[in-house]
Amino acid sequence: MENRIVDLGQLNFHHFFYFWRVAKTGHLTRAAEELHVSQSALSSQIRQLEERLGDALFERTGRRLVLTDTGQLALSYAENIFGLSQELLGRLQGRSAGMVRLRVGSVATLSRNYQENWIRPLLSDPTVTLSLESGLLDDLLHRLLQHQLDVVLANDAVPADADRPLHCRFLGSQAISLVGPAAAWRGRTLRLPEDLQGVELALPGPRHALRGQFDALCAAAGVTPRLRAEVDDMAMLRLVARDSGWLTVLPEVVVQDELRSGVLVKVGGSTRLKEHFYAITTLHRHRIERLEQLLAGAPRRARKHAGQPEDGEARRPARGA
Repeated sequence: MENRIVDLGQLNFHHFFYFWRVAKTGHLTRAAEELHVSQSALSSQIRQLEERLGDALFERTGRRLVLTDTGQLALSYAENIFGLSQELLGRLQGRSAGMVRLRVGSVATLSRNYQENWIRPLLSDPTVTLSLESGLLDDLLHRLLQHQLDVVLANDAVPADADRPLHCRFLGSQAISLVGPAAAWRGRTLRLPEDLQGVELALPGPRHALRGQFDALCAAAGVTPRLRAEVDDMAMLRLVARDSGWLTVLPEVVVQDELRSGVLVKVGGSTRLKEHFYAITTLHRHRIERLEQLLAGAPRRARKHAGQPEDGEARRPARGA
């Protein structure tokens, strides 16, 4: 192909925006309906952009438009340009003078107590407006990449790749405990998993990162507990642990209030089982000072709320609600 000199000074971002919408939908007709323009007008503007860039952006496969290599490259830039514009609008939405808006997503299987502990430094900050939502990890990552969230809290690490420019930061981990009702289990202990044969248990659901670890540990020990409930949502697992009378395998942070009040007691634990916590952000993002402070201080706060000693300190009970 003949090399062409591209005059980037004449790149029309109106045309570029139209390309972005067509690339996202994969259909010229659908994009034209969304943009309230005619299909012929949209095709014309895409052609003008291709002329500016000196290469085709799409190939037609049946009724769908498929991005060329140049189209893939252009889309990666368009995602940053127009995604950041959406981030700007989201940050300005509902903002009062001097306020900072921080949008936090967390996976549905993450402990709400852990999330609250993580954002606790912001709860007394009058300059911060929080937006909190939960959901499936893939949905949250999609919103993160669309700059509709600032950070996603998860209990699974997420690798970065060319299609998902993400940064996954390790926040900390917590050993898993076996807890039960104080009336039946105070002063008693069980080994986990060796003493769980036939014991009635409530467990995190199959989607939870912890569940695979637990099942593998039981299989290696030749132990088969009696499964009474499996619960993905940690808030619901907390209620089951409190009200069912069964033993429950979970991170202590999930039932920190019940342990402190004496409703539940720790019956056993295992350092071979750990839940890990991660904060996921995009590589290309507007840096928010308060978010950076949260990320930097997360390992220390995680040790504090897990009851683990700070560097140089003796072990002390967990604090915080």
